[in-house]
Amino acid sequence: MNKKYLNEAIIGNDKIVASFSSKGEMLRIFYPTRDYRQFIDCMHTGIKVNDSAIIYLHEDINNIYEQYYTEDTNILNTKIKNTYFNLSILQTDFASISQNILIKKLIFTNENTIDLNVNFLIYSKLLSNSNNMIGAKIENNILMQYSHDYTYCIFSKTPILNYRLNNSKEEIKTGILKDKDYIGMAEDSAVSFDIGTLKPGESKEFEIIIYINNNEEKYKFDEIIEDVEKIRKIDINKELNKVEKYWKNYVEKHDRLEILTKKEKWQKLITGQEQLNENTYEKYMQMRNVYVRSILLFPLLTNSETGGLSAAIEVDEKMDKSGRYSYCWPRDAVFVTKALDILNMKKETTKFYLKFCKETQSKSGMWEQRFYTDRRLAPCWGYQIDETASIVYGVYEHYKETNDKEFLKQAYPMCKNAIDALEKFHFTSSVPFTSQENMKNFLTHESYDLWEMHEGIHLYSMSAIYAAYIAMIEIEKIIENKNNDIEKLEILSKEIKEYCREHLWNKEERTLKRSNKDSICDISMLGAVTPFNMIEESEKEVLNTIEKMNMTLRTYTGGYIRFENDNYMGGNNPWPIATLWMALYNIKKNNKEEARKQVDFVLRTATKHGFLAEQVNNETMQAKWVIGLGWSHAMLIIALKQLGGKYGEE
Repeated sequence: MNKKYLNEAIIGNDKIVASFSSKGEMLRIFYPTRDYRQFIDCMHTGIKVNDSAIIYLHEDINNIYEQYYTEDTNILNTKIKNTYFNLSILQTDFASISQNILIKKLIFTNENTIDLNVNFLIYSKLLSNSNNMIGAKIENNILMQYSHDYTYCIFSKTPILNYRLNNSKEEIKTGILKDKDYIGMAEDSAVSFDIGTLKPGESKEFEIIIYINNNEEKYKFDEIIEDVEKIRKIDINKELNKVEKYWKNYVEKHDRLEILTKKEKWQKLITGQEQLNENTYEKYMQMRNVYVRSILLFPLLTNSETGGLSAAIEVDEKMDKSGRYSYCWPRDAVFVTKALDILNMKKETTKFYLKFCKETQSKSGMWEQRFYTDRRLAPCWGYQIDETASIVYGVYEHYKETNDKEFLKQAYPMCKNAIDALEKFHFTSSVPFTSQENMKNFLTHESYDLWEMHEGIHLYSMSAIYAAYIAMIEIEKIIENKNNDIEKLEILSKEIKEYCREHLWNKEERTLKRSNKDSICDISMLGAVTPFNMIEESEKEVLNTIEKMNMTLRTYTGGYIRFENDNYMGGNNPWPIATLWMALYNIKKNNKEEARKQVDFVLRTATKHGFLAEQVNNETMQAKWVIGLGWSHAMLIIALKQLGGKYGEE
């Protein structure tokens, strides 16, 4: 039972988030934020039918699976048919909107011609370490697994039949637990429940509820049990209906591109065809699926308390494959906020800038590489200067969507400090900026690029800084600051642009250069054109670069890789981000036919649930790494808007 790395589905509310495999196995639970803490090593559920050993629901050879979300919701349904016993199980997983609980509702249906006696079993193994070990106890028909920090409660309205506390892995395989608490303080325990005897054709409902208590707030078991007893009184079906209504209303409220209501318009836009047929409808439904999933994903990435935005609901526990993604990168988050604004989630964007960004900015004026969404610093390995610049750019972009002058005034000190930090980063401390004469001291520092792989002075990063200076000029004008630095900012932006033309242009090929250290073709060079608008889309160097990108970065399937000889996760895989970047360039150049092809490619890479990955296998078109990447979904929303959404009509 190896730990899976790729989530297929995600559910949650504003406190608790869980991810699942395509077979309904719960893979991870995050609480109290979307990135910390991750609780479960594994949670395996199974059944004992008549005299059988345990039949694990997520991996038995006789099981057939079908999985789907309830339309326009974060309610996940997994149909499991055990062909050996002809027993069908409908498993519905959802998070309560109003309470800190996850609910697993199960309907067992006997499709056999004989009676089936069914027990339901849970094997729960939590993550622990030597300083915060897991204990376990049974109290009031609750499996309580606890550490110093949290108590993890698994229970039902049905009484527990049997249990084994600690070291239960082998015993549960038999399907029979012996009411034993074994010494050992092991991370795993197991419980079973009697579903009863199902007559042929009979169905029975059953539920499992997970509640997590923060022991800093309540540390007495008596208090936790009181909470559980209140939760037990919930009518599960009424709660399910309430959650379904909530998410459907949420989707309707945030359908700002009117993709759900103006089907015909979007069929034509996405295909470029006037004649509507089955093919155009299929493409529309594909787009609708990803669009709705994007709307439903963003709140699951958002820390509602701090405004922090997690890059993805992913954690590589042993760091076998990556440095983990469930952190907030300011750059990624800025792109997500642009999508949030498009979808009328402007309050969330405001909170990101005025709460999260203000409170994570260092005294130097810069932002570190990444953070936990609770604002604490996450593991970093160097500065990415574009992240600091992107926040200033993002503040102004948010203002353009809201016209909220008060927001701009509140954000101004933060932006001013960031601009000062950008200037200091590029000049020796002994020679402060006074005029153009000081440009010889320009760019004395290097940083990592946006891919976190290469140190140097990068065209993308320089373009982000240029955009930050231009944004700050406009901010100064709007708030009418008398002691403004507009003149200095104008000189700085001009000099950055000239520096790039001198050092980041390949003069022999008349193409753009990725950095001062190499001329490798990299999709991020498009950042100079869009979104940062430092270079015109029709400049000769840009056109030549696009031609080179189409020769070196475009795969035979139509997607784009990040850069030449990219070896991350096997290498040379198309990225939705990269492909949509090219689409945005083509939209800006009014080449909508090409843009449609790139958007179509990305839509075809989506999972059946509508999630976009970080990258996909070029041969299978299946997700290669990280499903449900916020940046990928944000780029799609931005592209759809510019292709012809409510805020970007032709």
